[in-house]
This record gives sequence, structure tokens and C-alpha cells, in this order.
Amino acid sequence: MSEKNIISAQGVRFSYSSAEEDKKPVKEILKGIDIDIKSGEFVAVLGRNGSGKSTFARHTNAILIPSQGVVYSNGTDTKDEEHIFDIRKSIGMVFQNPDNQIVAAVVEEDVAFGLENMGVPPEEIRKRVDEALKAVDMYDYREHSPGMLSGGQKQRIAIAGIIAMRPRCIVLDEPTAMLDPAGRREVMSIIGRLNKEHGITIVLITHYMDEAVKADRVIVMDEGKVVLDDVPKKVFSNVSVIKKAGLDVPQVTELIHELNRSGLSLDPCIITEQECYEALKKILKED
Repeated sequence: MSEKNIISAQGVRFSYSSAEEDKKPVKEILKGIDIDIKSGEFVAVLGRNGSGKSTFARHTNAILIPSQGVVYSNGTDTKDEEHIFDIRKSIGMVFQNPDNQIVAAVVEEDVAFGLENMGVPPEEIRKRVDEALKAVDMYDYREHSPGMLSGGQKQRIAIAGIIAMRPRCIVLDEPTAMLDPAGRREVMSIIGRLNKEHGITIVLITHYMDEAVKADRVIVMDEGKVVLDDVPKKVFSNVSVIKKAGLDVPQVTELIHELNRSGLSLDPCIITEQECYEALKKILKED
């Protein structure tokens, strides 16, 4: 594994088993995937339900172990049980429902929970909790009850709990799926800032195209395999492949695709409204 890769999945296959049939494999979810994620990247992983994207996410910090192949997380084989704690300190996980991750009655106590379990000294805990809450713009709520917060605020608290442990990478498994549009914007803003300003590697599992557009790189999975892996512009220009994988494309991409089918010659890699506006303005001027 390259030293630059914080996560490296090599030939990974995974099957869920049935206890009633003596652990006999019943369905193969991952079918020999190869994915390398470099330190500092912001990678979005797209796929419809059942594509294997969440199963891959759970392999990154040893929640699941490959049936075949190997996953290296921060340089360590996830099958190495002696180092699972180290893996989970370096690769933090944030899940879809923030209520399932909040364990304390006060915000700052919840953020401190993981640190206390790690045996971090009290003075250091205080420092890290304050820093983490400030990083997600929730410091002013440190003495509030999580139950009184909005869904987006709860998810930011869950992220703060991971940040406090100072991971090199955060894997977020559909963190905005249960949030309203305002909550989604809040969380995506925090994710982008953690990546750009703090250098934390981000792996975002999502089915929202507008979230994936913000990533440095997009991986599309379908039926347990990687079908596309490139920068957003190039991925979303493959409209037929994305639709075959059961996904939509950004509205701008759809518009460009339909205009080109109608006879125009627009850049198929256009993915933002501003790019679309400039391209159409240029054509209208030429006419």
C-alpha cells in the first residue's frame, strides 16, 4: 500500500452469512473492489440501495472484515485484531441517524465520551472538546441538552465527537439522509471546512448528487462493483452509466445532456449552474 493512501481496498469481497445455515454465505455484497483513497482527499461514494457503498464504508474501520481480499486503514490490515482500536482512532465513522451516536444528556459530555474511554487526561479532554465544538460551530451549545437540538445540530455534535479523537479520516455514511435541506447545508459546510482547512480526509457515502459534486473525486458503485471513479465533471458526464446504476445526475448535467441530444454541442462536463449559464450565453451571442 502506498504511504499516501490512508485507505486501500484490494480485491475485497464480502458476503453476509446466515447463522441458521452454519454461516453459509447467502449473498455477496462486494465483488472484488479495488479502491485507494489518498490522505487529504474528499471522496464521495455514490450508489443506490444495495450497491455495496455502506458495506464498503464499514470495512474502512474494521466494523466489517473482508471475506476475501484486504483493507488497509492508515497502513494497518483491518484483520489485525490487536490494532483495531488504533484503526478506529484514525478512521472515524459518522452514521445516518445522529440519535444513535449521542449517549450523554449534555452536549459537551457527549463529545467527551470517546476521549474518556481512551483514557485521555481531563485537561486534554477539556481542550479537545472545546476545539471540536468550535470546529463545528456548536461551542455556544456546549451546555445544552442534545434532545433540544435540530437534526442538523445533532449531526454536528456527532461529528464533533469524532473530531475530538483527532482522526486522520472521517467516513460519513449518509449523514444527511434524515435531515431537512437546512440541516443538510449545515453538515455539508462543516464537512467541506474540515477537509479544506484541517486537512482531514473525507469519505462521504451519499445518494445526493449535489453533495457529490462538491467532492474532489466521485466513486459510483453498482451491484457490489466500482463502475465509475474520477473527478465529478468526468463522472457526471457519463449520464447513461449513472442512470444504469439507478442514480440521477445533477439537474445541470441532465439539461446539458438533453440539449446536446437536441443538436447543440455543449461541454458534457458542465456540472454547475454558473458554467451552464456561461455556456448558454456564449451560444446565444453566437446566434
